Amino acid sequence: MLRLFAAIALPEDVAGALSRRQSGLPGARWRPADHLHITLAFYGEVAPRMADDLAVELTRAAVAPFPLELAGTGAFGDAHQTDAIWAGVAPSEPLTVLAGRCRAAGERAGINIEKRVYRPHVTLAYLRGAQPDRIGAWMSGHNLLASPPFRVDRFGLYSSVLTHEGSRYTLEREYLL
Repeated sequence: MLRLFAAIALPEDVAGALSRRQSGLPGARWRPADHLHITLAFYGEVAPRMADDLAVELTRAAVAPFPLELAGTGAFGDAHQTDAIWAGVAPSEPLTVLAGRCRAAGERAGINIEKRVYRPHVTLAYLRGAQPDRIGAWMSGHNLLASPPFRVDRFGLYSSVLTHEGSRYTLEREYLL
């Protein structure tokens, strides 16, 4: 079984700028710059045969290249615990269309995809034991985060292996837009 997802890798300069913001929050497990990405669709554990079908189906997902920007910060969790902090993505119709097509590719390949609203973001850190006031302070200090526009001209199918140090990602196939 392969744990798969489709994503847009961030350009080095954008990932580098995000990496420079990754400090000042005890309890944060910061994501390495080469792991910063915008997930288009998460497929989960997939049998090799379905993975091959998915790789083919994703060739039909492409849209025209488009500009994208990061904007703001936020957090995931519930009223009792914040699990992750992220950089937001400015609204983008082409991004939403591409994500929908990646999701549809998974469904055509026979993958049962979790139903949830698409919220594009870049996970910056997973949190363990971070104090709510420190999380709030970090987010307030970075709430004006904005990247210059960057051109999205490709996306990838990635595999993920969970380790004690965090996930390890491998680009399995790249798709040009």
